[in-house]
Amino acid sequence: MKWAPKIGVAVALLAGVIAVVYLVWKIGFDAVFAAVSQAGFGGLALLCLFALVVFISLTFAWSLLLPPEHRRSFPDFYIARLVRDSIAEISPFSPVGGMVAAARLMVLKGMNGSYAAASVAADATTEAMAQVVFLAFGLGIGFTQFRHLEGSGPLTELMVVMLLLGIPGIALLIFLQKKGAIFAEKMAARFFPQAGQGISFHAAIVELYDSRSRLAISAALHLLAWIGAGAGTYIAFRLVGGDIGFWNAVALEALLCTLRSIAAPVPAAIGVQEWGYAMLAPLFGLPAEMGVAVSLLKRAREIVLGVPALLYWQAIEGRKAFASGEGANV
Repeated sequence: MKWAPKIGVAVALLAGVIAVVYLVWKIGFDAVFAAVSQAGFGGLALLCLFALVVFISLTFAWSLLLPPEHRRSFPDFYIARLVRDSIAEISPFSPVGGMVAAARLMVLKGMNGSYAAASVAADATTEAMAQVVFLAFGLGIGFTQFRHLEGSGPLTELMVVMLLLGIPGIALLIFLQKKGAIFAEKMAARFFPQAGQGISFHAAIVELYDSRSRLAISAALHLLAWIGAGAGTYIAFRLVGGDIGFWNAVALEALLCTLRSIAAPVPAAIGVQEWGYAMLAPLFGLPAEMGVAVSLLKRAREIVLGVPALLYWQAIEGRKAFASGEGANV
């Protein structure tokens, strides 16, 4: 039975890879890779640089949730956030695994374990809050673009349902985080033994949520980052030769992010992202192969940025394990 979750992840990952290969084959390898090659290494470098700029907003959104006395240096938060996203985007682990790794990195940098765990949980909540606003914004723009197109009705209805479920879903998430003290304490103690020292996880999460100003600032910065992701999509489409307006690209990214959220159990959204871009691009007047090309470009960007981040994370964890082993042998 203990192998069941691993088998499920492997099956989902394999299905996603097959879906990507089938999609590229169905559209045409030549058309897809011609669009990708048009961007070139220079285009990929531009996307990587722009993504690193967007991470500045994500970093501040996380760090500013904490009381000033519990914050660490900006570079520490920045690298931990990069590791968190890299685990979610290019590894078979779930986004939760990325959150745990990010919090552990901050603990190793001297942050209190309870605040590290609580801040990551609260940051995920403010990010979700911003995503609901981002989806509403994307729907507002996108609906004016494709409401008359045949076949767009089910997609629009799905997005509206997700939007309507998002608000009570976030409220429930906050309630469970604040009230689920016993379970939260057990999880925090499992991954962060230091969380048992001093303030509890429950007290830390309550303190973070009690500051409405810090929550609002974090959500606003996350919304800025979501719009930044849309700007990255605009750049990517331009690099592969796509003629799309800036706000249409932002709307497309908002809808795509929602599809990825629905398919959260699929590792790194393999297959889901590619089919999503292929399905959404024609609604904005672009050929499907350009949508797939943009997805592949983003995959390449995630690998270029993610592999060094994951190596750094493994190095830090390995150094800690080595130091612990030496201490046990003394």
